[in-house]
Amino acid sequence: MRQATNAAVGEDCAVYFSRDFSRLPAVALLKGLAAKPYDLTGPAGLSPERISAYRCGAAGFDLLYACQRLDDSVLAGLQQLADESGAVAQFGMMKKGAVLNRIVGFASEERQVLHTACRDLFSDSPQAGEAAAEARTELAKLREFLGELDSGKIANSKGEVFTDLVHVGIGGSDLGPRALYLALAAFRQKGRRVHFISNVDPDDAAAVLAGLDLSRTLVNVVSKSGSTLETLTNEELVRAAFAKAGLKPKDHFLAVTGKHSPMDNPERYLRSFYMFDYIGGRYSATSMVGAVMLGFALGYDQVLEILRGANEMDQAAEEPDLKKNPALLLALLGIWNHNFLGHQTVAILPYSQALVRFAAHLQQCDMESNGKSVTRQGKDLAWQSGPIIWGEPGTNGQHAFYQLIHQGTVIVPAEFIGFRHSQYQSDLLIKESTSQEKLLANLLAQSLALATGQVNDNPNKRFAGNRPNVILLGERLTPYSMGALLALYEAKVVLQGFIWNINSFDQEGVQLGKKLADRLLGHFAGRRNDPQYSGADRDELGWAMLQAAGLVDK
Repeated sequence: MRQATNAAVGEDCAVYFSRDFSRLPAVALLKGLAAKPYDLTGPAGLSPERISAYRCGAAGFDLLYACQRLDDSVLAGLQQLADESGAVAQFGMMKKGAVLNRIVGFASEERQVLHTACRDLFSDSPQAGEAAAEARTELAKLREFLGELDSGKIANSKGEVFTDLVHVGIGGSDLGPRALYLALAAFRQKGRRVHFISNVDPDDAAAVLAGLDLSRTLVNVVSKSGSTLETLTNEELVRAAFAKAGLKPKDHFLAVTGKHSPMDNPERYLRSFYMFDYIGGRYSATSMVGAVMLGFALGYDQVLEILRGANEMDQAAEEPDLKKNPALLLALLGIWNHNFLGHQTVAILPYSQALVRFAAHLQQCDMESNGKSVTRQGKDLAWQSGPIIWGEPGTNGQHAFYQLIHQGTVIVPAEFIGFRHSQYQSDLLIKESTSQEKLLANLLAQSLALATGQVNDNPNKRFAGNRPNVILLGERLTPYSMGALLALYEAKVVLQGFIWNINSFDQEGVQLGKKLADRLLGHFAGRRNDPQYSGADRDELGWAMLQAAGLVDK
């Protein structure tokens, strides 16, 4: 156990593990208020005063929540819920190193949760001292490595600089880093490109490798355990391509892995960077999992800006007052819509093409974290946990699925994300408005339309309104603001988990399918080694599935 964790922190945290969400006094209060939620469609339902008052900000973002079906009495009840659950107190304990990745009385990972330590680097007294020190060590290694790349000290066998990097990983080792790279492409260093291979589908790797000069390409392989099947399979495909091109893979391959894992091997990798057990995959984008790739693409200083933005939002998430804490407010609004108003999904709708993969990252961050059905004491949940997360960028989405959001029978709460200024600052005045103004006008219009609806004698042109939504608005999508936005959603997810009293930091749900896949792969291997092989006697169900799929003879 790390020094950052002490007995007092552990004992204080244990108090919250036995709390029953459904028995909290605030829950009964909010159930009563939910019987008649605020009507946004009335004459004064969405007044200028309400729009101005229902605003919360931190780290350069404004959260506008006037288009939610609540009033001051509901906000007071949500504040009570936050206080009774100890959500913010637990967030602070998490940052100090409490062991929160656990299920009391049952075998579990029993780990700290210290992704915030990766960016707790800008004060003399970081909350999780040893973890922050380890983050500094890895950043120093990264800075040295990037400096050697820039100076030409590290080059290919012909003395040429590396222009491309292939990032090989899956899940949290791909989704967050990829989302950040695409979001910040405007800040990419000249002559540097990054490509991603994640799917074990061999066509994914083939398509990426087809257009590359491998002699000027680095490969960054990311796996904490060093044994992730999809990642290791893709790594070997890529190594084979380098060998076929007459190149020594060891001179091109980097590893991001756990210390002492099978991948922590200087005979196979040019450099190794470490990730740690206390950082979960879906929370790892600001660790070396994302930093190595982002450092290559953007440069070291821009990586620091991402960390600064994330750290600023992490600090804001420790504010007990929901009106001053966007992450807490966003978490509680989600709980209000999900647990009390009964809405099952959330649409993440960024009005920024650069955030094209951000919703995909949030699907994992949220649904893998809070898609749980037992409490932290191993008891069956008697209340709803995480919602279904999905989304695409606007305005494209308006021409795809907004019809259902506006007039469908299922109400979908929406979270709009936008920026007052574009990244590239390249725009034209067309029909008396710029493209950025058109983008923002559409964002604001969709929010208003969902909330207020439209009365019409023609039922096909009638909009019911009262479709709850929020707007997250920043100045410009930069490395700093991207770090803040990432940390905002990470904190939202974590705080919701604390309120629901579930473990947001393991992912047992992905393990069963992996085990069954291993059984089926055993059949493939058996058939390959013995033409007369029949695995029916060993695994009747698996053999039947292979037969039904036409993958083995009947």
